[in-house]
Amino acid sequence: MDLATLTLFLPACFALNMAPGPNNLLSVSNSTRYGYRTACVAGIGRLLAFAGMIALAAAGLAVVLQTSQLLFYGIKILGAAYLLYLAWQLWRAAPGAGTVAANAPLGILALTRQEFLVAAGNPKAILIFTAFLPQFVDSTHAVSPQFAVLGALFLVLEWIAIAAYAYMGLHMRRWFAEPRGKRIFNRCCAGLLSAAASVLLMARRA
Repeated sequence: MDLATLTLFLPACFALNMAPGPNNLLSVSNSTRYGYRTACVAGIGRLLAFAGMIALAAAGLAVVLQTSQLLFYGIKILGAAYLLYLAWQLWRAAPGAGTVAANAPLGILALTRQEFLVAAGNPKAILIFTAFLPQFVDSTHAVSPQFAVLGALFLVLEWIAIAAYAYMGLHMRRWFAEPRGKRIFNRCCAGLLSAAASVLLMARRA
């Protein structure tokens, strides 16, 4: 893979990583409620889901998702339902309930699983990997090593995005230290998650 390809790939990929979405919103919310470190560790769940999607795309198995209408809509409905569930939980959350200990193993595992399910429940993600990453693969050379490099770079940049959004949430925690501020923030996040669920429900196969 040459330098010119990487020069084009890195900024385009990072823009994709930094785009607001359900998982990045979760990083903000988790950092606000549980702390910066916990939000970053929870992001591992997202990375695992994306790594699996990249592996599927590299193996060409994403064609199944593109060609199977039932599978696509099934995943889409489940993903949207989970986002709505998270929105409902945030909407009903007590303003003083955001002080869960960051070192509690069960709390971290639950948040990691949450990140994984939100990422895995979005069929548009694997379609992005199928449509985006191959644009930077040179078909005249071995495809698998190139896909592995591009996938690894994507995950590194995604980790940076997780840290950036969690840092944003850390500052929001200072701004919304009062119960009323926490309630407003939780309900704003709930509204945005509901909007993301609505967008997901309207998504169509390419």
